[in-house]
Amino acid sequence: MMADDTILLDHGSGGLASQELIRDLFLKHLDSPVLRDLEDSAVIDNQAGKLVFTTDSYVVDPLFFPGGDIGKLAVHGTINDLAMRGGRPLCLSLALILEEGMPLDDLEKIIISVAEAASESGIPVVTGDTKVVPRGKGDKVFINTSGIGVVDDSLSLSSKNGRPGDAVILSGTMGDHGITIMTRRAGIALEGNLRSDTMPLHRLVDSILTAFPKAVRTFRDPTRGGVATTLNEIAAASSLLISLQEEALPVRPEV
Repeated sequence: MMADDTILLDHGSGGLASQELIRDLFLKHLDSPVLRDLEDSAVIDNQAGKLVFTTDSYVVDPLFFPGGDIGKLAVHGTINDLAMRGGRPLCLSLALILEEGMPLDDLEKIIISVAEAASESGIPVVTGDTKVVPRGKGDKVFINTSGIGVVDDSLSLSSKNGRPGDAVILSGTMGDHGITIMTRRAGIALEGNLRSDTMPLHRLVDSILTAFPKAVRTFRDPTRGGVATTLNEIAAASSLLISLQEEALPVRPEV
């Protein structure tokens, strides 16, 4: 068991402390047979269809917020990036840059959240990496996740596919996650129960494509920049003008 209660530079050395961190914290919660082999790369069973591949890095302050944390956000974000191209996610990688002095309790909470999010999504973490930077050279933890999935050969979802007369459909209310983070960071208490709406969308996407295989032209997961930026990107890629009715936009009163 690890004797220290904070991250040390030695945890990134590749030596005994690194092995203890992997064994006593990461493998304790990330129970993937492929990951447990601790090889330099993961071997994944071949799947029919086209491969989809994505990577994303996550920095967020605070690390923990109503409705989630940086670990859950990293898993959901990469799964959703795969799903936006119609991909059925197969597996994830997890890489962490840790700051010396980060409490191990906080790190374990994040890894537990990663494990729970991956398990609930049915997508295993199969490979990973950890590095430690000196105190003051990071912000507790930065996370990178990459994901691989497969998409049917016949499917071609793209922001370039927009056509005149298409409808814009949102899967939920706008701004929940962003305002949750901003208010928690600023120490502002809001009335109501505003929470981050981070969640995996691959099952929702799959059900929509099953029900309407020819009707959907593109999916997008609005993150930084929100819905407005996302729609501007679709409009530019498709050489279209997108017109919205403000009163139809779903926004919670507290947002």
